[in-house]
Amino acid sequence: MSLLEDYRDDGFAARQLAPLGRSLPPSLAAALAVVPALAVLAATSASSSRALLAGVVVWLVLLGGASRGGALERDRFRWAVPPLLRTGEYATLLWLAAACGRPAPAFALLVVLAFRHYDLVYRPRYQRRGPAPGVGAAALGWDGRLVVAWVLLAAGVLPAGLYAAAGILGALFVAESVASWRRFGADLAPSLYDDTQGDAE
Repeated sequence: MSLLEDYRDDGFAARQLAPLGRSLPPSLAAALAVVPALAVLAATSASSSRALLAGVVVWLVLLGGASRGGALERDRFRWAVPPLLRTGEYATLLWLAAACGRPAPAFALLVVLAFRHYDLVYRPRYQRRGPAPGVGAAALGWDGRLVVAWVLLAAGVLPAGLYAAAGILGALFVAESVASWRRFGADLAPSLYDDTQGDAE
């Protein structure tokens, strides 16, 4: 269950909103967050008003954050929560970028986020530990990234802001991941050497 919570990649807002969803199955709350948001995005043009896009972001953050509060162990569809949140985050980032006529920066950021979310799943499988908590805090979580993206759009600096975010987060994620794997390899090396010495004796 703790791994599924890690896969969510929540930020500060989502963690604070979790108590709102205690009475809802997490998968239902996540679906209520993402499906209406996607329907609004699909039914509107890329020139939608900033207010409408803000409403989509607020809806996603409120309901998506609430989906953290339910009891995962009693939810048969708990596996669907992280993919739903990824769908909501990725689609909304693309739509916000399209609203300023420059979708390319969003794709640059999505490449970086895909690395982050791949790392969240596979590093615990092989190292028995996930990325450093400070990295998650610096990345702001899916909720924080959506809020910041809308602020950048409202300020008229979204394309440059997303490129900057992609560069900074990409460097952070890759550097921390490489350092972690180097430490992991160094921890294994002495035991392998000791085994070889024991066999020689």
